[in-house]
Formats: sequence, structure tokens, C-alpha cells
Amino acid sequence: DTLRRAGISLVEIERFPKQVSVTIWTARPGIVIGRKGASVKMLRKELEEMTGKRVSVDVQEIAQPELDAKLVAENIIAQLERRISHGRAMKRAVQAAMRAGAQGIKVVCKGRLSGAEMARKAWQRDGRVPLHTLRADIDYAQEEALTSYGRIGVKVWIYKGEVLPEAREGGEPFIT
Repeated sequence: DTLRRAGISLVEIERFPKQVSVTIWTARPGIVIGRKGASVKMLRKELEEMTGKRVSVDVQEIAQPELDAKLVAENIIAQLERRISHGRAMKRAVQAAMRAGAQGIKVVCKGRLSGAEMARKAWQRDGRVPLHTLRADIDYAQEEALTSYGRIGVKVWIYKGEVLPEAREGGEPFIT
């Protein structure tokens, strides 16, 4: 339950014959690590009991949480559950992402917005979000807010630029 507030975006698990390597990507590494590494030690112990193998836990910090779609979606959900207006929550997220250096962001909220009797969809976009471009570096996440009126779905797309194909070892450029 304490890890829920840590802003965990991604957990990578690598399995080897005698050990398991777990990498946790988080916005707040201090909460995951705990005082003097107490939380990490407890987590490692629980995982070792569960798997029966040696477990190494590595905590990585996300430098710019405003550019991580999962963290942006969780932030919007937290605001919706605290009864903050969906429009204001989306607008804040879009502005923060663009200030942090995103080339584009799109946020969609669907459901009984503001407790309306009929569900609807509200969206906000800034910059460009080329979903059909294969080499576009787009981070996507979807989450659900549990409000007293029901569930509200939140989807976030963040465009960070194009991923250019790297040159091959021989020095010749990679042609698609």
C-alpha cells in the first residue's frame, strides 16, 4: 500500500536460473527505498520467499515524471477522485507536459464527467501526436478513476519526438 503513493511507472522482471532481477522505475525513489533501505530489504525478502530464488531489486528514478504517460494518467485520476474538475485536471497535465519538453500530448476522459446522468467524452490536446507515424516515440497509458458516480476512464498519449533509425556497424545508414 505504501508503494501505491510512490509513483511507480514500470517494473521490469528478468529471470535467470538462480536469481531474479527486478528493476522498479519510479518518480519518488525515496518512498520505494525507505529509511536506510528498509522498504527495499523487506520487498526483496518477500520476493525471495515467494520465488525461492535470490532476488536483486534495483530502483531507478524517473527524471521527468511529467513526460511519463502512466504517471500523468495516475495524477489526473487522483485529482478526479478528489472531485477536481476534469477540465482543470486535464489542462494542468497538458501544460505541465508541454513545459517539460513534450512535442505533443493528448488526454481523453470518458464516463460520467462531473456526475452527469449521461456519460460523455472530453479531450484536450496540445502540440502534435502523430499516432500513424511508426517511428514516433509515443508513450501511452490508460487508467480508471473510481468516483462516487462510477468509473471514469483516462487515456494519455505523450509525443516525445521521432526515433531515428541508428546507423549499422558497417557505417552505412539503415534504409527503411
